[in-house]
Formats: sequence, structure tokens, C-alpha cells
Amino acid sequence: MLSYLRAWRERGWAPIDAVTYAQAWQRFGGSVATHPLVVERLAGLAGIEVRYLGWFAQGELQGAMPTWGRHLALSKDVLKQQGKRGLFDLGNAEIILPLAAEVRLAVRHKARYLSALNAEQVLGRREQPEGLALAREPEEYSKKFRYNQRREQRLLEEAGGVIRPMLELSASEQALIYADLFQRRWGFEATGKAHLAEVFSLMRDFMTGSLIYLNDQPVAIQVLYRVEAPQWVSLEYINGGVDPQNREFSPGSVLSFINTQTAWAEAREIGKPLRYSFGRADREYKDRWCNRVPVYQV
Repeated sequence: MLSYLRAWRERGWAPIDAVTYAQAWQRFGGSVATHPLVVERLAGLAGIEVRYLGWFAQGELQGAMPTWGRHLALSKDVLKQQGKRGLFDLGNAEIILPLAAEVRLAVRHKARYLSALNAEQVLGRREQPEGLALAREPEEYSKKFRYNQRREQRLLEEAGGVIRPMLELSASEQALIYADLFQRRWGFEATGKAHLAEVFSLMRDFMTGSLIYLNDQPVAIQVLYRVEAPQWVSLEYINGGVDPQNREFSPGSVLSFINTQTAWAEAREIGKPLRYSFGRADREYKDRWCNRVPVYQV
């Protein structure tokens, strides 16, 4: 029965190896959550084998995807089923599958937050009720908004605030600061707290952004992962933490301004559009920074 169901799900697809999948990603593009090394490293941490599938037309590879059973790889549902819920956190990451622009194919593996970039290529997809929050371009913010953000940054720096790159810290240091500030902000533990240092070490090649110190103490941090596809840059804002005792300086807002503006500048320097995802469009603060865009499920 299981083999029959797999044959049905994979109809039109063929098994490929990890190298071929990586070649497809480098050719057709993708996102943080589908990047070959992200998939390989986090699946390895979970101890769950990835089955890579390719879609061929006239002998040419036209698309690929990494799978865990009847789900795409790195699925929260699979982690939960295997008793590994919370092992790592990718938030509600945008899923961009490496597919040729002209291909039209069926995806029968379960997936959510499938990008609008794949909407025409994937047959039978359904729009999700909730959208994705994608950061606006700098020019889309009002002059007043930009002035206020720069003013908040100046006041913070005048009070002794210091902006430091995340990669100045070791994975262990990042984990300690993130776990502490996340708890302070939200009142509960960060997802996968026990494994944060290991995850941050595995994801170090993709980590970007900054954190803020005030009086030599960390007061705001954001976990950001960035990958560069041939046609665009994909950046995922996973989550963050802020010390509420320093709310008068708005360190979380200042950090969002610094990280988004820096990411846009870097993407424009290499001439690529930026897809800076805040994940599910479900909180008011995301509306300040983002446009809501449709995403799909299969």
C-alpha cells in the first residue's frame, strides 16, 4: 500500500541524487528552506533521510524537490510525527522550489508557504488564507517613517548603543543571547533551545544581520538566514528577542531598520531582487515593515 501511494505521489517524477538536486537549485533558484546545504545539514541533524526527486522533459531536468515521505523535506509535521518537534526553527519560511520558468507540473507532496514565484508552475496549488510578509523596498516607506527610524537609531547610539555583526559571535554566544532575549520578549522558551548552538553552527554559512548592545549588554537580536540564488536573494527572518527594559530606545525597531536596509543595499549592489521574508503575515508589527503577498499550499 505504501509503495502504491508513493508511486502515485511521485508520478511524473524520478529519483535523483543530492548533487543533481544542488545543480537544479543553482540553475533554477530557490529559497533558504530549499537550499541544498540547508536541507542536507538540518535533515542530517534530524536523522531523517532526504529523497530527492527530479522532473524531466525530453531528457532534460526541469525541476527538483527534496522530500520526507509525503511532505517536503524539513517539514514541521514530520518532525512532530518523529518526536523531534522543535529540533530546529525555520519559522514559516517561503518555499521556492527549483523549477524551470516554463515547466508545468504536479506536486503531490504536502507543502505550505509555497512561493508566488512557483504559482504558475505548480498545478493544483491552493492559495492559503494567511499570506506571507515580505519586507518593502526602502523607497516604499514614507519619509516620516524613515526619519523616525533614523532618529531612533541616533538616540540609541547616543545612549551608548552599539551595533555588532552576528558573525562576530560564536554559535554558542549567539545561542545564549538569543535564548535569553527571546524569553524576555515572549515570556516562553525559544523553539529548540537545547539545540540552538548546534543549529547556529550548522547554519553559520547562511547567518547574516546584526545585534544591538546597550551599556555592553545585548538588548536586541534577530536570527536571519540568507542565500543567493541566480535570479534573486532569499532572506528569512526566523525570530528575534528584545530586552523590554530598554523599550524607550526601541531597539527591536532599530534593529529591523538596520537589518532590512543593509540587506537591500547588499542585494542591489549585486543587482538582484531581494525576497526578505518575515514569515506568516500574522502580527501588526510585520505590517509596519512588510507587504502581504499570497502563498500557496499543496
